[in-house]
Amino acid sequence: MSQSRERLERDLVVLQEMAGEMDDYLTSDVLFWLMMKGGMPKLTLGGYLVRQHRLLSLLDQLDQEMQDALNAAVFQFSQVLTERVVRLEQKAHVELEARIRQWGEYLKDLSWDRSAAVASYGAAVETRAILTALVEKLQTPPYQLDPAIPPKVALLDGNLRQHWQPGPFVWPEEWESAYPIDDYWWLYGGPVPRRR
Repeated sequence: MSQSRERLERDLVVLQEMAGEMDDYLTSDVLFWLMMKGGMPKLTLGGYLVRQHRLLSLLDQLDQEMQDALNAAVFQFSQVLTERVVRLEQKAHVELEARIRQWGEYLKDLSWDRSAAVASYGAAVETRAILTALVEKLQTPPYQLDPAIPPKVALLDGNLRQHWQPGPFVWPEEWESAYPIDDYWWLYGGPVPRRR
């Protein structure tokens, strides 16, 4: 099996598990939910949404069985949200603030330990992708995005641009078509290493 297919299958398995536990997650006060199945990342709305975006964008790379499984997981997620508009908004805003702090801390690291921060950029930038996924969800009716959020994200983007160098896509090549450069510029390049 190709590495590309393995990555997509892994994303799909995680998405299915997240959709299955979303009802309990939304009714809880936990932000980073430990999923019942072992070996899974912690469940958050942003973690679910970033995977859903990627899988739906790369639908042509999935076989029919995987497409059916994806559609079932997305339907399950949508059904959970039907009665939980306010709860989703609340939980998404709590996660947005947490992710803004997390991304801000990473960007601070660029100022004092740039070599380590540069080396970990490919993994760290998932936080920025989660921010985008959450903002996009909250900008879709019937949800409402707190107007204070976009300026906070823009400020962090400005901070990143101070250290930015355009370059190749930082995630697996097969994901690139899910992330057009105009909307996801921060996936095309990375922080400039400090000169010695």
